[in-house]
Amino acid sequence: MSVLRRPYVLFVALLLLVAGCSAGAAENSSPRGAAGPESSAGPATSSSASPRTAPAPPPAEIPALGPQTRAQIPAEARQAVVVTGDGVDSNRSVVVLYTRDDPATGWRPTAGPWAAHNGMKGWTEHHLADDLRSPVGVFGLTDAGGRLPDPGALLPYDEEPRFAVSGEGFLGEPLDGSFDYVVAINYNRVSGVSPLDRTRPLGAERGGGIWLHVDHGGPTQGCVSLPEDRMRELLRTLDPARHPVIVMGDATSLRR
Repeated sequence: MSVLRRPYVLFVALLLLVAGCSAGAAENSSPRGAAGPESSAGPATSSSASPRTAPAPPPAEIPALGPQTRAQIPAEARQAVVVTGDGVDSNRSVVVLYTRDDPATGWRPTAGPWAAHNGMKGWTEHHLADDLRSPVGVFGLTDAGGRLPDPGALLPYDEEPRFAVSGEGFLGEPLDGSFDYVVAINYNRVSGVSPLDRTRPLGAERGGGIWLHVDHGGPTQGCVSLPEDRMRELLRTLDPARHPVIVMGDATSLRR
């Protein structure tokens, strides 16, 4: 009897040993698989990777200005008075003031839109004296003045009785008070002097005396006119430290 028991006991022990190994492997396989991503010895995970920085958005541009027009705006300009004519032969336009505090973020509208008048016959890219069209382009705004006392202008302001005007406009409207406030547009003029200065670097045949001035209720000879309260607002806003410019023309020309 004792001879028969020993192989039996040995066989049972062997079965228990085999069963224990497979059970241990089954118990360890799941925890190892679950703990793998958290193991310090394992591969790097997305949570430990450096976060990606989103690219900065491009600077905001002034709407409806094409690449050729935008390229004419000086890099140092921080204020732009944009005058958009209804059409090349229209004497009605809209004015919006744009500002850029940081070139990286670009332009934003800060005043307007305001209804305005321009030259009686519309716009031209080659202005001539007495053509009754406003010049298309980008021009500096450096000098101001008027018949009335300085309303708090930041630009140099020339108070002068010679800004007085009388007579009638193209529609029979009175012109009185049109030059109570003006900002000279630096087309065919010398900057840093009164708007009344008549120096014409391009020659007299190319015209001059193109101003922003008080609206008289009708088209102009080539200037851009705004209501009196808007002119006062502009005078108090345009800052020589911000190198203001005027961008002016019919909508089609400005989109180039």
